[in-house]
Amino acid sequence: MNSGSLLSRNVRLRRDRLALVFEDLRLTWGQLEGRVNRLANVLLALGLGKGDKLALVLPNSVEIFEAFLAAARLGIIVVPLSPLLRGPGLSVLLQDSDACAVITCLDMASELHSIRPQLTNISPERYLSIDGPPRDGYRQYAELTRAASADAPPYVEIAGSDPYNIIYSSGTTGLPKGIVHTHDIRAMYGLQFASSFRMSPESVVLHGGSLVFNGAWVMLMPWLYLGATYVAMRRFEAASFIDLIREERATHMMMVPSQIIAMMSAPNFSAQNLRSLQALCTVGAPLHIRHKQALAAAIPEVFYELYGLTEGFVTVLDKHDYASKPGSVGCPLPFFEMRICEGTGDGKGNDLPPGQVGEIVGRGPLLMPGYYKRPDLTAEAIVDGWLHTGDLGHADEDGFLYLVDRKKDLIISGGVNIYPKDIEEIVVQHPAVRESAVFGVPDERWGEVPVAAVILMEQETAEASEIRTWVNARVVARYQQLRDVVIMADFPRSTAGKTLKRVMREPYWSTSDTAI
Repeated sequence: MNSGSLLSRNVRLRRDRLALVFEDLRLTWGQLEGRVNRLANVLLALGLGKGDKLALVLPNSVEIFEAFLAAARLGIIVVPLSPLLRGPGLSVLLQDSDACAVITCLDMASELHSIRPQLTNISPERYLSIDGPPRDGYRQYAELTRAASADAPPYVEIAGSDPYNIIYSSGTTGLPKGIVHTHDIRAMYGLQFASSFRMSPESVVLHGGSLVFNGAWVMLMPWLYLGATYVAMRRFEAASFIDLIREERATHMMMVPSQIIAMMSAPNFSAQNLRSLQALCTVGAPLHIRHKQALAAAIPEVFYELYGLTEGFVTVLDKHDYASKPGSVGCPLPFFEMRICEGTGDGKGNDLPPGQVGEIVGRGPLLMPGYYKRPDLTAEAIVDGWLHTGDLGHADEDGFLYLVDRKKDLIISGGVNIYPKDIEEIVVQHPAVRESAVFGVPDERWGEVPVAAVILMEQETAEASEIRTWVNARVVARYQQLRDVVIMADFPRSTAGKTLKRVMREPYWSTSDTAI
């Protein structure tokens, strides 16, 4: 199942049908293929070939689609990275991924320029920028592709087991975890999610979130598999998003809760403007129950909920099951299996009956082959072919999953995973701080935001606001910035001396109507 073959198929069958809309640019499948071929020939001229890693450090752009498809055609492994990354956070992932070329934009040029001496795997001619005049040795993407041939590049034999991309799940200052997806896995994304969301070649996908995060692939692969139409925004703005729904007659959308909340608060939010919708799926963070109810009342029978890990386990709550199972995150997709296991810590816990809470364990055709260059972490996550999620939940008699808690420490803010340890490593560098514990608290807009509890050094004094400002000036990405700092005499701890973050979180969550 070579994902690169799908573009050619769509061109044969739907050459003149609208494929991609980005701002004022409207491309048919035939036009899109020409642009993809030009980039593929540029990459070949730069010496890239099957198995090489191409990093993308880009905001939403047409060039991301071109890179995804050109890489698939050549067997190049694409590594999408967040443009919010900075300094060491960016260099660590570029080095860990073994990227040998990078496509970026001028906004990131200064960040990349400062770390280029560390990126010895990327030769000077392999830095490409999609915008602006040449600067700091960056070659112009548009100039290179304009001069390249639009003819199909030489055929490359690609097996379904060959890697297609590496998605990094963590922040940056801790140990990076690059999740490898093969062509088989991405092909199954197309098959599974097209079926789950009742998509067809006539579907119109609208996406306002970042294209570099894995959630975008949930709708992107069905679009490619079906030869449908994809409408992408440069950045999300609620009123404009609603205008696009109406103008493009969007049928399918994947949104994080913060976007849904902003959309429902926009002045032009109405059932009339959203009447074309057939599926709106929330992903990435809990959506408050009252927002679910308001959404279902405004636009009935379009709401889906997806629970999943990039590592490869997914459940979907169907729009026709929402009314009877509103607190559930649905059932495993076809060809998936799910178990609720006792949390023994060794991956060998007994299965629990319906209604009992345990660790969510699953397997299926989206399961990653492993973390890139981390067999140790892979062995911890996948035991005897089963992915151990670290999440707690229970299943009912019908097999519907109910989340009780997410991964012990993970914070999901606006659909982005935030690892507290990455922030804690910075907090404890403050000269007055002895210990730190970072946890997520509910937020109306983002779902969750990080808060740090700290214990000060003896005979040291510091204001919480000063520590917060100090930390926020040093975190790698903006989404890691602290909402608040709480100074404590000591942390609640277990009898084994472990810090009990759940006890610190409890007062915040007990006053929230967020369902998890």
